[in-house]
Amino acid sequence: MEQLLGVSLPVFIGLTVVLMGGAAFMTGQGMASKWRPMRTAFLYTALLGLGDRFLIYALFGGQLISVTGYVIHTAVLTLICLAAYRMTQARKMVKQYPWLYERAGLFGWRERSPAAG
Repeated sequence: MEQLLGVSLPVFIGLTVVLMGGAAFMTGQGMASKWRPMRTAFLYTALLGLGDRFLIYALFGGQLISVTGYVIHTAVLTLICLAAYRMTQARKMVKQYPWLYERAGLFGWRERSPAAG
């Protein structure tokens, strides 16, 4: 597992999932609150992935250039960012247009039925 990630599992969980994952979550929220397109998440999380690889190298002596590590870490950050984006977008749609939409789970919304109105 360490060869695949380029770092030990506790460092992956602590730095990538918790610290950089929090940054990815806030990035997704910020993009959704400004109505940015979802495709910009890939650019931002690619940059977060580069920052993550550098911190792993600088703080924990991990491999700086690890293609599989970068891809896996960036994929995790992208998933976190996209989940935050969709949750924030669903919340905003229902809050901004309460007469049109109602919540349909954590990530979605649906048109409000006329009888519910």
